[in-house]
Amino acid sequence: MDVQREILETDILIVGAGPAGLALAYKLARLVEQDSQLDMPEVLLMEKGSYVGAHALSGAVMDPRGIAELIPDFKEKGCPLSAEVSADAMYYLSRDGSIKFPFIPPSLNNHGNYVISLNKFTAWVGEQVEAAGIDTYAGLAGYELLVEDGKVTGVQTVDMGLDKEGHPRSNFEPGSIVKARVTILCEGVHGSLTRHAFEKIPQLVENTIPQAYLTGVKEVWEVPPGRIKAGQVIHTIGYPQPNNEYGGGWIYGMSDTMVSVGYAVGLNSPDPTNDPHMKFQRYKAHPLVKKILDGGKMLHYGAKTIPDNGYYSLPKLYHDGLMLCGDSAGFLNPQKLKGIHLAIKSGIMAAETVVDCLKADDFSAATLKGYQNRFDNSWAKQELYKTRNFHAGFHGGLMAGMFNGVMQMIT
Repeated sequence: MDVQREILETDILIVGAGPAGLALAYKLARLVEQDSQLDMPEVLLMEKGSYVGAHALSGAVMDPRGIAELIPDFKEKGCPLSAEVSADAMYYLSRDGSIKFPFIPPSLNNHGNYVISLNKFTAWVGEQVEAAGIDTYAGLAGYELLVEDGKVTGVQTVDMGLDKEGHPRSNFEPGSIVKARVTILCEGVHGSLTRHAFEKIPQLVENTIPQAYLTGVKEVWEVPPGRIKAGQVIHTIGYPQPNNEYGGGWIYGMSDTMVSVGYAVGLNSPDPTNDPHMKFQRYKAHPLVKKILDGGKMLHYGAKTIPDNGYYSLPKLYHDGLMLCGDSAGFLNPQKLKGIHLAIKSGIMAAETVVDCLKADDFSAATLKGYQNRFDNSWAKQELYKTRNFHAGFHGGLMAGMFNGVMQMIT
């Protein structure tokens, strides 16, 4: 099909208005504002969802380190924090019973962290980005990463108005070609453009081990008073996940009557009938969880894939005309199952690198390497490197993983 496509040109193309992409846009605007030698470049921030936050889903306890670095006065500006963590607990579940751990592993100590709605949090950061002068183009999805002579040159957006066979209907609208000096992928877990990048530029992943994934299924419930306290955090291992498979559950008190409950299941299960949604239903029927939810009302639900292999699965973070941020690059601490603060930090480092490129008028790999250098000297690398073997420690099952986890904490 020969289609005439509109060609748009911009300086900076950011794909994905999640924590990483929004942090990048906000930090870039602030850095340019503070530097009298720079003019604001043209920035196109794409978001496939119908609004900022539409695809932000997580049972989230957030380490505030990232947002505090990005927006130091985030509390004063009204950042939507559901509750500061007030209590931690961890349980091992059997089919009908539970055993409370006598202590909380340091990695699951959430003192100083916040229970949040990632949807509301992302929408709020989006408002800060717009106030800084950068607009988000919602409902605009990427279809193909454009690579010419080994250099990333932009993105083709999705054709609209196709039937299920891919043929144009009467309302057909061809996607556009977006040309950019640098394309920054912040599109989340296993995004299609990131996959194109790994296929078309294999050196990005030639020195890494394959990523491992969890599927986290989540619901938000309104429950009767007295079932949970705001900021109460409960993590569980064991039932309904077999001991030879990776996964676990969470219960977070968003308020005294609002609960985020979810279950994460490893997708590397040897069982071909592995079903994360079914396991979540069984999890909710366990006595420990049921006594909290019983008589309540489910308000929201969804599921999200989580990149959980950690440091050794990080790709090369840059190429000619390209950077990778957030979940696109696997910025997640597998020991804490937290990635929001790391995604924000990746966006900050990418923005600082863009400023270097603007000053040098050069977006080649030689200048974009500054992003990798910043990461190598950051607290983000220190955190990820310390937990580099955590997931691999569970290869022999739950008990072997718990033993390895304890030994990692001791040593």
